[in-house]
Amino acid sequence: MTLEHPLIDNLELIARQVVEGFIIGLHKSPFHGFSVEFAEHRLYNQGDPLRYIDWRVFGRTDKLFIKRFEEETNLRCCLVLDTSSSMQFPQDEKKLSKLQFSCVAAASLIQLLKRQLDAAALAKFDAEVNYFSQCRSAHSHYRQLTMELQNTLSYTSPDKKTNAAAALHLVAEQMHRRSLVVVFSDMIDDTDNVDELFSAMQHLRYNKHEVILFHIMDGAQEMDFEFENRPYEFVDMESGDRIKLQPQQIKEQYVNRMKDFQQMIENKCHQYKIDRVKVDLSQPVDEVLHAFLVKRNKMM
Repeated sequence: MTLEHPLIDNLELIARQVVEGFIIGLHKSPFHGFSVEFAEHRLYNQGDPLRYIDWRVFGRTDKLFIKRFEEETNLRCCLVLDTSSSMQFPQDEKKLSKLQFSCVAAASLIQLLKRQLDAAALAKFDAEVNYFSQCRSAHSHYRQLTMELQNTLSYTSPDKKTNAAAALHLVAEQMHRRSLVVVFSDMIDDTDNVDELFSAMQHLRYNKHEVILFHIMDGAQEMDFEFENRPYEFVDMESGDRIKLQPQQIKEQYVNRMKDFQQMIENKCHQYKIDRVKVDLSQPVDEVLHAFLVKRNKMM
C-alpha cells in the first residue's frame, strides 16, 4: 500500500489498515511485557502452583522452593518523535516526509499496542520537549495520541533545531517502570552533540528500557545526493543557512561523509544494544514495519 498525502487525512484508519495487513502473518506478539523477572525463592506451601517449583533447587536440597517473580504487567511503550525542521524533508507532494512517515508508523504501532491492551505514551521534541503524554491503555488515550499524531502531520515550522539528548534524558527520567522506547529520528544534529545524544541513549539502557531507533533518511537525496547537475541553493532547514553550488562539486565528498555518519550511528547502536531500523523513504510504511516485526517475531 503506497501512502499518498490525500490518504493521510484519517490517520487512525490508515494505521488500522497497515496493522491489519501484517498482523495476520505474525504467529505471536512481537512485543512482550518486561515485568516477569525472577525475584527470590520461598518455601513451598500446600496449594501453591506446581509450575513455580524450582526443581533444580529441589534436586540439590531435597526441599521444595517456589520461584517468586516481580508483579506481572502488560507492556509499557513510549513513542518518541523528532519534530525538528529537518524531519519535514522532503517537501514533496509525491511522497511522505520523514516526519509524516514517523507519524504513520507511530500510529500503526499504537494500533498494535491497543490490540494487545498495552500502555502507550507519546513524546515529541525539537529543541525542547513540546509534548509528553502519560503512559496509559484506555481507549480514549489511544484516540488522543492518534489525534496528536494527526495534527503533527501538517507541521511546517522552519528553523526548529534538534536537542534529542535532552529529550531522551527526560524520557529516561519520566518512564519510571521498565518500558519499550521507540525513537523516530533522522539523528541529524551538530557533530559536537553526538556523544551527548548517545549518552542519553545509554541513560535509557541503564534504566533497563529497551530502545528501538527508526533511523529515517531519504536515500536518493540525503544519502546518494542525487540531483541534476545544475546550480542549486541548498538551505539548512534547522538553521536557515544557505549555500549556492552545483551538486557535482561536492557529491563524492558528501556521499563519503554520509557513509561515515551511518557507520558511526550503527557502531554506537551496537555498542549500547539499541535495535536500529534503517528506513529509506522510498520504502512504504507497511513494508518497513512488516519486515521489522517479522524479524522481531522470529527472535522472540
